[in-house]
Amino acid sequence: MKLDILAIGAHPDDIELSCAGVLAKEHAAGKKIGILDLTRGELGTRGTPEIRDLEASDAGKILGAQVRENLGFADGFFLNDREHQLKIIEVIRKYRPEIVFCNAVKDRHPDHGRGSSVASISCFLSGLRKIETSFKGEPQEAWRPKHVYHYIQWQDMDPDIVVDISGFIDKKIDSVKAYNSQFFDPNNKEPSTPISSNNFFESIRYRAANLGRLIGTDHAEGFMTERYPAVESIFDLI
Repeated sequence: MKLDILAIGAHPDDIELSCAGVLAKEHAAGKKIGILDLTRGELGTRGTPEIRDLEASDAGKILGAQVRENLGFADGFFLNDREHQLKIIEVIRKYRPEIVFCNAVKDRHPDHGRGSSVASISCFLSGLRKIETSFKGEPQEAWRPKHVYHYIQWQDMDPDIVVDISGFIDKKIDSVKAYNSQFFDPNNKEPSTPISSNNFFESIRYRAANLGRLIGTDHAEGFMTERYPAVESIFDLI
């Protein structure tokens, strides 16, 4: 299956917190979207890998993802090296996405910046014909996504691109709520974490509202780019 967008995240829930609105919007417009989680989030304070597997599956269905895969890299300890790059390249060549979303270029959690780098480098290397990979015993053709965009996570950053997600904020919130083990729940007796507070949960909506305010819409999500975005006409910008 060829995808229009492949969203890559270091942990299950990275995607939902950061770019779920755009994914839901593009799915509604008929685009094929997929999600690739690098780890199972097994070092997370709350929940278990098995619980997060189920939550990720539910969240993917809410967003309309055609596929969701998990590479099972070691949470907290995966590397930006040949072994890990090749595994990501295999997925990129398998689904041949036009656009890849990946982690923030830097962030509070070290996996996010590392996930950003390994995904970005893999997107480039995937276009090199002399790097050989296979799927189900068959050689894969080289494929390089046309665009790589980095979503924004814990740290506030000035985006290069802001995308209107008005009308899809509730779908985004619903996908986040699928991770019941991780986020605000007054009945959860597990230890508190920076992302389990009500303030953090509310920040999902008010960050989207603030970005929307800046472009004159209700809600939006921001991205950083690796190269200048181009438009054919100045009137293509709203």
